[in-house]
Amino acid sequence: MATVHVALVRLPEGEGLPLPAYMSAHAAGADLCAAVRDDLTLLPGARALVPTGFALALPPGFEAQIRPRSGLALRHGVTCLNSPGTIDADYRGPVAVLLVNHGSEPAVIRRGDRIAQMIVAPVAHAAFDEVDALPASVRGAGGFGSTGGTA
Repeated sequence: MATVHVALVRLPEGEGLPLPAYMSAHAAGADLCAAVRDDLTLLPGARALVPTGFALALPPGFEAQIRPRSGLALRHGVTCLNSPGTIDADYRGPVAVLLVNHGSEPAVIRRGDRIAQMIVAPVAHAAFDEVDALPASVRGAGGFGSTGGTA
């Protein structure tokens, strides 16, 4: 497994909180904690931008993806909007997580709660070449649902 070094600055609201951390040897995502000062109650249908207490600098050629935590989604219906969220290598602002409560009950986010996971991944830039026609494929020009699967 390759290691990518990411510079990280702890912000004042992150004092005393754990830095992003992998919770098992083979975890793909590092858990992010809520750097809220007071408990945050997310009512059903509500959303909030929750600080993590740090900023980072990714090396060129990498991005960070912010993804939901499955346990939070299962237990409370709380997940990330715009998922996965993307942090570009040239972004230097505070990292925050946009949470939404899709559950039927209010969900309380407390300081230090693990609210999301962050995956650092390589990025490739595409060269977009305009052509007169696309090469044929088995699927053809079919759109959503064109592979014959059922939902």
